[in-house]
Amino acid sequence: MSPLPVVPMPDVEKVVVDYLLPPRLATGTFVGTEWPPNIERRLAAGVVAVSHGGGGTRVKAVTADRTVDIDILAATKKQARDLAAQVSAQLIAAEGTVQPGARVYGVEETSLVWLPHQPSAETDPIPRYVLVMSMVIRPA
Repeated sequence: MSPLPVVPMPDVEKVVVDYLLPPRLATGTFVGTEWPPNIERRLAAGVVAVSHGGGGTRVKAVTADRTVDIDILAATKKQARDLAAQVSAQLIAAEGTVQPGARVYGVEETSLVWLPHQPSAETDPIPRYVLVMSMVIRPA
């Protein structure tokens, strides 16, 4: 039997999605953990899809280092870039806060990569950035 307590770490995807919902991002912006159906119809307002990328434990049973991969799609490259900057700024502002089920520490932007999405050979690419953020979290 381990002397360490059993402490499940918060669901970082849920923490990020709940944090980014309006009013932090504009009403109409899709924020979720998967790309929405009929994505083309949502591009005008923007799409933010959050995925737990990786990461491990910083201090066992106390904090977890999490990487969050965030796909950001929009109608234009500029709009996607602006939305990525907004998402990054909002998450950095979450540092030091308590969210439902989680305390948020040490938020950093790791990378921002331009990766347009080509849904099929017959369509134009969809403007897309992949934003990678690092967060240290723990249960609240």
